[in-house]
Amino acid sequence: MMAFPRVRLCSRHISVSPNLCGYATLPGASRPQEKNSTSPVFQFVGEHRKPTRKVFVWGFSFTGALGIPSFVVPDSGRKNPRKYQLTPYRLETAEQITSAACGYGFTLMASSTKDTSKLWGMGLNKDSQLGFQRTQQDRNRSYDYVLEPSPVALPLVEPVQTRVIQVACGRAHSLVLTDQEGVFSMGNNAYGQCGRRIVDDEVYSGSHVIHRMEGFSSRVIQVACGQDHSLFLTDTGKVFACGWGADGQTGLGHHNVSSQPGEVGGDLAGVEVQQISSYGDCSLAVSRDGELFGWGNSEYRQLSSVTESTQINSPRHLPLNGCGKVVQAACGGTQVAVLNEKGEVYVWGYGILGKGPNLSESSTPEMIPPTLFGRSEFNPSVAVSKIRCGLSHFAAVTDRGELFVWGKNLRGCLGIGKKDDQYFPWRVTVPGQVLDVACGVDHMVALVKSLL
Repeated sequence: MMAFPRVRLCSRHISVSPNLCGYATLPGASRPQEKNSTSPVFQFVGEHRKPTRKVFVWGFSFTGALGIPSFVVPDSGRKNPRKYQLTPYRLETAEQITSAACGYGFTLMASSTKDTSKLWGMGLNKDSQLGFQRTQQDRNRSYDYVLEPSPVALPLVEPVQTRVIQVACGRAHSLVLTDQEGVFSMGNNAYGQCGRRIVDDEVYSGSHVIHRMEGFSSRVIQVACGQDHSLFLTDTGKVFACGWGADGQTGLGHHNVSSQPGEVGGDLAGVEVQQISSYGDCSLAVSRDGELFGWGNSEYRQLSSVTESTQINSPRHLPLNGCGKVVQAACGGTQVAVLNEKGEVYVWGYGILGKGPNLSESSTPEMIPPTLFGRSEFNPSVAVSKIRCGLSHFAAVTDRGELFVWGKNLRGCLGIGKKDDQYFPWRVTVPGQVLDVACGVDHMVALVKSLL
């Protein structure tokens, strides 16, 4: 895999303009209401309060990916920057965020409303992966770092009616899926990962290019970014791919770059897919009948159930004996997890897999005991409902809205209050029910439903 360059903070490319972050105070608790002088009736917060969506962030903050300017440029009350946020921190947003994705040092968030502003970016923007973020000093220059959630303008034909359904982020490119106008891509296109013609020596910094992608046989319903490649799932269950293919991660039957989305074949021919996943250079797909397919990099035994090769350039069916019907897959840089219909999690590959320090490599699926996700005699029905994967860590959300994490705790990305790696699933303390979570290299974003 390509090495990711060390990030340097440049003070003259910092965005601190007011926009999405309106720092509002929380409503105060209700006061007691008295029926008469002797028998007060207390109204508690939440009795008539509808749940609201909130966003929590944690991990490495110095790129601006957490969207909190005072962490990078300290205010008058603090002398030193805060490079690491080790526990969940509420991001004050004026919008109801419904989708989030974490790239390599940057974050995209979207609201599914019909408002004109429906997409925001924060963090590293040297490749315009957050669009053109005009500076206050020079309208022709774009910020290299965006320190708080800033609107990203999409070239929509119907800017009010069109909704953003999902966002995805790779190493230095982003994908935005809409309900009516297809998929938009922005950022680095050196390998065709944005699905447009590769331009030699193209300068991505300060680019205005946001590309509306074409070439799909039907409507795209899900997008996923690997390190430098992109995956697309259509409503007919077909998978398309473009971008860097040196490890076979596009699944197009070769190891070249592809600047136009092509339909992925191999063992997926004739198969209806329900979910796709990638973050590094390995790709996975889950079929509607619960089977798993994989292609791309297998240096870390991700695909060793079907090959001894370190690369596969065409999808192969991966036999998972004893795992049951698969409903979701999560694919990181070196490790893999699948979730079955019973809410059980299986892991394999290389790294911290979640079954203690003695298991660091496996070519066959290993089930993580459900008790580690809160199942007990008092809560016998607890099940995992979502699994997610960053470059070197996992996250699982249960049907109770609880979040568990494990893996390498790079720059505090696990949100467990310390920098130590976590070898078993550990619950993250978040005030509310976790609806979904996005994992990056060294930061995370959680979408939470809360009564407070």
